[in-house]
Amino acid sequence: MAKREPLTMAMNTRVLFVCMGNICRSPMAEGVFRHMIRQAGLDDVVKVESAGTHAFHAGEAPDKRAQATAAKRGYDITDLRARQVEDIDFERFDLILAMDWDNLSLLQQTGPKKAHHKLQLLMRFATEHESATIPDPYYGAQQGFDQSLDFIEDACAGLLEVARRRATQVAAA
Repeated sequence: MAKREPLTMAMNTRVLFVCMGNICRSPMAEGVFRHMIRQAGLDDVVKVESAGTHAFHAGEAPDKRAQATAAKRGYDITDLRARQVEDIDFERFDLILAMDWDNLSLLQQTGPKKAHHKLQLLMRFATEHESATIPDPYYGAQQGFDQSLDFIEDACAGLLEVARRRATQVAAA
């Protein structure tokens, strides 16, 4: 009797975090979630990237304040580089999570209608904070980066549970 191969392909969850320039919130979210999925042993089945709705900073590393804030909590985002959302992203990713209403709206306008079910606000997965969005800390003080990271950690913890359920459901199927 032939040995059955595990259904690893079916368990994949691909997540794209999106903010405006891809140098503050979305790279912090990518770093946090990448860390969480690694800790949970899900890095084989959960893939994560980030992008911006605009190409202002394409090719640049995350904002130094975002890097420092993330590093203080054990997340290394120094290897990330900003990029703009591309048409293919609407096909490649299962979840495209915007940081705020403006970026969600831009994704809805630029993405194909058939991908709209993939578009959501990241804070939809939060359990500790009431905010619907993650405020852009770029023009503010350090406290804004700390608050953004608080919100991101909360939402990513909820998102991790969703990814874990998806992986387990398919594995059991």
